[in-house]
Formats: sequence, C-alpha cells, structure tokens
Amino acid sequence: MKVLCVAEKNMIAKGVANILGRGNAQTRQTDNKYIKNYCFTTDFNGQNCQVVMTSVSGHLTSLDFPPDYRRWDGCDPSACFEAPVVKTVSKDMESIKKNLQEQARGAQFLIIWTDCDLEGENIGNEIVEVCRAVNQRIVVKRAKFSVIQDREINQAWRTLGNMDMRKVAAVEARQELDLRIGAAFTRFQTLQLRQQFQQLDGMIISYGSCQFPTLGFIVDQFQKCLRFKEEIFWKIQVVLKKDGMSCSFSWDRGSVFDHRVATGIYEGCVENPMATVLKVQKKPKEKWRPLPLTTIEMMKFCTSRLRMSAHKVMEAAESLYRKQWISYPRTETDVFLPSFEFNELIQAQTRNPAWGGFATMLGQGGFRKPREGKNNDEAHPPIHPTVGGTGDMVGDEKRLYEFITRRFLACCSENAKGFITTIDIEIDDEKFQATGEEVAERNYLEVYIYESWSDKAIPNFTQGERIMPDSLMLRQGVTTRPSCLNERQLIEKMEESSIGTDATIHEHIKKIQEREYVNKDGDKFVPTPLGMGLVVGYRNMEMQVSLSKPYLRSQLEVNIKRIYEGARSKADVLAENILHYKNAYREANNGIQVLKQVTAFA
Repeated sequence: MKVLCVAEKNMIAKGVANILGRGNAQTRQTDNKYIKNYCFTTDFNGQNCQVVMTSVSGHLTSLDFPPDYRRWDGCDPSACFEAPVVKTVSKDMESIKKNLQEQARGAQFLIIWTDCDLEGENIGNEIVEVCRAVNQRIVVKRAKFSVIQDREINQAWRTLGNMDMRKVAAVEARQELDLRIGAAFTRFQTLQLRQQFQQLDGMIISYGSCQFPTLGFIVDQFQKCLRFKEEIFWKIQVVLKKDGMSCSFSWDRGSVFDHRVATGIYEGCVENPMATVLKVQKKPKEKWRPLPLTTIEMMKFCTSRLRMSAHKVMEAAESLYRKQWISYPRTETDVFLPSFEFNELIQAQTRNPAWGGFATMLGQGGFRKPREGKNNDEAHPPIHPTVGGTGDMVGDEKRLYEFITRRFLACCSENAKGFITTIDIEIDDEKFQATGEEVAERNYLEVYIYESWSDKAIPNFTQGERIMPDSLMLRQGVTTRPSCLNERQLIEKMEESSIGTDATIHEHIKKIQEREYVNKDGDKFVPTPLGMGLVVGYRNMEMQVSLSKPYLRSQLEVNIKRIYEGARSKADVLAENILHYKNAYREANNGIQVLKQVTAFA
C-alpha cells in the first residue's frame, strides 16, 4: 500500500518525515529544486506501507479572470463584479503539480499535512483537486498538528480526520471577493486618475478592501493632528515633607482650563494651607502575569518593544516555526487546553544561561497554571517554544525566540505581588492624593524583562494628622499634540474593526507602504499626498457607505466566519457582498470629479 503525504512547505515535510520515518527517510529530488520527496516505510492502519512525504510551496492555484477580462481595455471595470472566474496553476507551480500527480497515480491514500488554519485548509483542497484529476479513487485524510514534535506528529498520524469543506468555501469566497472588488476599483481609479495626471502615468493605483480602511485609520489620525489646537491648563501641586521624605500629591480635579477659576481655588488654598490627612489605606496589589501569546499580541508587542515591523515579525516567526523552534505562529488562541504538556517544554529551557534558573524553579514546584483568555480558534494552541536554547539564531529570530520563551515561562509563573498605599488629604475643601508602592514578590517579573515594577516609598502618615505643605504651587501646562499612529496602534485599530486577520494584517500594512500611500516618519505612519487625496476624495463624495471606513470589510469578515461556522452559504455571501460593492462602485463612478479635484492638489 502506498500513502502520499503533502505538507505546505518543504521544511515541514522534512520534519514530519524524519519523525514518522524514525530518521530513516530517503530523500529524492524532483523537477523543482525546492521540493523534495521523502520516502520511508511505516505502519498505517495496521499495515506496513510505503510513504512518500512531499510538499507544495504555499498556494498551488490562483483565481483570475478569463483572458478577455484580464485586459484593462477589454471591458469596463464594473464588469469585474460579474465576470466569470477561473482557477489556474501558475507556471512556476507546474513542476509541483507534476510531482503531486506522479506520486498520486499509484497511491491509495492522500494525507494532507498543511497548516491547520483557513488558508491551510484551502491549500489542502487545491492539493486534493490536483491529485484527484489523475486518481479519482484516492482516499483523502487530514492530519492536524501545531508543532513538529514526536508526540504531536505521531498523534496526528494515529487520529487522522477529514477535510473541513466549510473552511475551504470560506477562503474561496474571500478570494473571489478580493479579486472582484480589487480589480474593479483598482482599474477604475487608475484609469480615471491617469487620464488627468501625467505624473501618475505607469502607476497602478491599487484598491484593496482591507488596504483602504487601513489607510483610512492613518489619515484620520493625521487629520486629528492637523486640527489640534493647544490649550493652556492649570493644576495645583502639593508637596508634603515628613521624616526627611518628600511626597507629591496630585489634585483630584486634575486640570482646570479656566485661569480665573484655578486662581480662585489656589488662593483659597494659600489662605488656609494646612493639610489634613483624610484617609490612609494600604492594600495588597498584584501585577498580572501575561496571557498566553496570540499572533496579534505578538505583532503588537514586537512592533512597539522590539522595534520590528509586523512584516518582519511574521517572517521571523514563520522561519522559527519551519526550523521547529516554536509552535505554529498564526493563532487566535490565548488559553492552553487542560491536556497541554508543560513539563517537557519547561524542562527544555533549564539549560539556557539567561532563563534556565527560572525554568528550573518552575519545574521544582513554582509552576502555576497559566491564565485563561477568552479566545480559542480550536486549531492551534498559543504560541510557545518547542525546544530549548538559542543555537545559532541571530538578529530578529533570536530576539523573537527570546520574547516567546520568556513570555511562555512568565505565563507559567505567579503574578507579582506587593502593596499599594493611598494617602488622601484635604486643603481648604480641595482633595489631593498620593500613592506609594511596595513590591513583595517579583515572581513572573524575574523572567519577563519587558515589564517592570519598582518600589515607590512614601512617608508614614496617620489619619487625622495635620501638616503644613512644604510646597503649594499653581502650575501651568499645555495640552499635548496627538501623534500619528505607530504600528502597534494601527494593528490595534485593525483588530478592533476586523480589518484583516492574524495571518494578513502585516501584509496590508506593508502593501500600503509599497503603494506609496503612506510613509514612515520614525515609527509613525504619515499619509503621502496621494494616500491623503484618495481617502479625502472618496469621503467628499458623501457615499452611503465609506470605502475608507471599516464597515464594509468588517461585515465581509463576519460573513466569511459564518460560512465556516455553517451559518451561511458561500453563494449567499458572494451575492450579498458583491451587491454592496457594486452599489459603492456606482456612487464612486458618479462622483469621480470630486476624487479628481481632491487628488489634483496631492
């Protein structure tokens, strides 16, 4: 009996073959220098069988229009909403297709080992279609795994399931909508604006239903910065001194923007300056250890703290996964299942000179069950290290692996514990407050170097005590101008509005930079004149539903989710969303002069 196994990338195929073949897999070349066939013998369904483990290189097929509709001058852009679509294998994938079909002809079973997310399921179905074209009787099974480890791979081999065709349909719907919407609006705005502006000749002014809302967030914040006007405010600051220690108190009112009001209150305090201690309260405080790590949290953290772009983060994470250093890096899950094996993973970290001592402490009784988040994609666990050490890692990969490992170990520790003391005082009926903090147990902070908590000492006050201020001042301040969005803030806005997924957010951010719609000024995003002109131009049309606001795309993503949940059909979702965007196209076409006028000043 022959079994054909197919992974999403060659390195994954090699890792799985090494485990299932117990290190005895033979490597055979194919017509594609990046794709290998790994051959070995093993037990399958109680029988000895010959296994060929191979791979594709991402998506095998792509969706496009027939030749007549691919030519921009062959049809009106609006025809893209209803033109037929065809699935084709690109030329650079023909050698991979050939290898799959050669191996499938004599196989009784086809086992899909692609990533266990929506895209992986769709890639798996592309493999199935190619193989069944030459062997209709081949039996298809699905392996589900998250890490390239002996236990998990062998478990996947023993508990094969079936393909999830609802996930396949969801991805196909998204692909078709992205093709139709992107093609229609890209052709529309490119052709219209090229006619008027010579400087745009040769440029593709692309539209994407995720790219434009992403650009819209950046433009909104930029306009907020432009509209900002400074305001002067006043606040009263009190300093009490006792036992050789100074303690600064903040005003309960915060800030006052009326100078006469602030001056009147301050003069009352100056006339009756004696401070009375109203309350002294000391209570326990805990600093919460982090939740298990999701993809979006990883991107947000690394863009702000490690100064890596989201695209670089995902490149490094995917490389670490292929090299078997970490678990699957695209996950929405922030809770570990009860069956998750922690001990082996923690033990693997004990030899590391930087955090090995902390891992040893966890293994000797310091382990605590991680906090549970609210998200579980039921496909992959939270991101975690799978082996110990940093080996020959360098650069971004090393920094990312260290963060993932420290985060995992911190999750398995206790919250930091201490005390917070609050002092409330009153001067001439005005209330002021000061706080002090005392750290008793650092716990997770010992390994999670990205957060800090330090003691803040204050004098010992007693309720009812009266004390003359060492300083009583009316301070003037100015409101701070808002800044443009940094990458973490942009990701947060995209996440809140369902723009993109954990697997695509970084791609949309990169795309609007490549299209020269935004530039980076330090770590902040600033729209270019073209990017600004496009967003403002569409908004000035006063369309019923804005193309640069998140609503349309957010609803599309909700409907995609309903497909793989089984609540809606692919056909219904396609029809509904195509209608929404056709209506938007009609409005944009009617208001094209507005767009041209605005971009003329870009």
